[in-house]
Amino acid sequence: MEKNNRTVIGKITDKLFGGINLTWPKVIIAAVIAGVITAVIAIIPQFHNTSFIGITVSFEVWVLFGIIIIMNSKSNLDSALKCFVFFLISQPLVYLIQVPFSELGWQLFVYYRYWFMWTILCFPMGFVGYWMKKDKWWGYLILLPMIALTASSYATYFSDFLFYMPKFILISVFCAAAMILYPVVIFKDKIIRTIGAAVGSVAVIAITVLCLLDPPVYNTDIMSNSEEHPLGASYTVSLADNSYGDVKIVYMEEIEDYMLHADFRKAGDTELTVVSPDGVKTEYNVHIERDTFDVTKK
Repeated sequence: MEKNNRTVIGKITDKLFGGINLTWPKVIIAAVIAGVITAVIAIIPQFHNTSFIGITVSFEVWVLFGIIIIMNSKSNLDSALKCFVFFLISQPLVYLIQVPFSELGWQLFVYYRYWFMWTILCFPMGFVGYWMKKDKWWGYLILLPMIALTASSYATYFSDFLFYMPKFILISVFCAAAMILYPVVIFKDKIIRTIGAAVGSVAVIAITVLCLLDPPVYNTDIMSNSEEHPLGASYTVSLADNSYGDVKIVYMEEIEDYMLHADFRKAGDTELTVVSPDGVKTEYNVHIERDTFDVTKK
C-alpha cells in the first residue's frame, strides 16, 4: 500500500513539475484564476488572520506558481515570458477586483508598485530558473533564493502560529514542506535531492527553534489614567487568564502620569480587572490581535 501511495504521489509531482503541456491559453487562464482567488481572499474578512491570507501579502505561494511555470516551459525564453505574463495579469487583477470594495478605491493601486517591481524581475528569474531543468548542482544554487523567500515566510507565519494557535498552521506546514521538498521534486540527481532536502530540513529546524526560543509578544499600552479609567501606583491589575500575557501599571515620565501596560503572548478574548486602593473593582473585556486590541468596560 505504501509503495502504491508513493507511486501515486510520484506521478502527481512528475506531472506538476514537468509533465504539463503549458500552452499560452493555460498560462492566461491560470493567471486570471490566481488573481481572482487572491482578491476574494483579500476582500472577505473571514480569511484575514488565517493561513489563506498569505497569498495576498507574501511570496511563498507565488514562488510555487513560478516554479511550476518554469518546470513546464520549453526554453529559457519561454519560461521568462510565461512567468512575466502570468504575474503581469494576476497581480494587477488582484487590486482591480478589490477597488469597488475598498475605501481607498483606485488609490489601492499604490500598493501594486511593489508587486510590479517583482513582476519585472520575473522575466530574468524565469530565464535563469529554466536552467534548473538541466539537473546540475548549480541548478540547486538557482533554486536557493526561492527557498530563502519561502523560509522568510515560514519564520513569519510560524511566529504568527505561536501567537494565534491553531491559526496559520496550514501556511506554516506548506512553507516547511516546500523548503524540504522543492529539491526532491525538481531534480532527478539523488545527491542534489538528498543534500537539498537535508539543507531544507536543517533550515526548518533552525527557524522553528529560534521562534520557540523567542516567541512573539505584543507590547502595548492599554489605557492611561483618566476620570473614566482611574489608575495609580496603588492600583492592581490582572488578566483572568495569565496565558494571554502580563499587565502592569507604569509611570510614564513623558506624560507625567500612569498607564496600564500589557505584554500579550497570544490572541483571543479575556477579562481585565483593575482594583483601586479601596477595593473597588472595574472589569473590562479584552480582545487581542497580533498588533491591535480592543478594550470595553463591562
